[in-house]
Amino acid sequence: MKSQTIQQTVVLGTIVALTLPLAHLFSQTAAKHAATGQTSGVYLPSEIQWKEGPPSLPPGAKAAMLEGDMSKEGPFTVRLRLPNGYHIPAHTHPAIEHVTVISGTLKLATEDKLDQAAARPLPVGSFAIMPAGMKHAAWVEGETILQAHGVGPWGITYLNPADDPRNAKKN
Repeated sequence: MKSQTIQQTVVLGTIVALTLPLAHLFSQTAAKHAATGQTSGVYLPSEIQWKEGPPSLPPGAKAAMLEGDMSKEGPFTVRLRLPNGYHIPAHTHPAIEHVTVISGTLKLATEDKLDQAAARPLPVGSFAIMPAGMKHAAWVEGETILQAHGVGPWGITYLNPADDPRNAKKN
């Protein structure tokens, strides 16, 4: 009996030791959400508010900001709804990018092979990580929903300035 009680105490102590850092992490996240005015981290699909995509993306994209502000320091999560055939020309970002394919197919070309023929198809459930400065381009097959998350401030720099939709508006 005594050894069973000791084992239970050791297990309980281990659980507490493992969960305290997680509780601290969650409390920090909750404090950061409170500081940014974010009150909830739960989004049902019917509650997601889609808006026109940012001016830094080619026309046709819809975006839904789920967490944070991409222009400010801190974590962000955004969903993008892209129409069939949508293309984001070769570009880089100043920070790491994480992308999950929610629906549709993302075709991702990276580094030196930035053409559609070299793009790797990423079906539903795929996850991609692109470090800061990594060259990449994307195409979609069928309407595609992507979720991207990272740490801001965020940006996009097109390898060819003529591909940047913000430059087209200046002309």
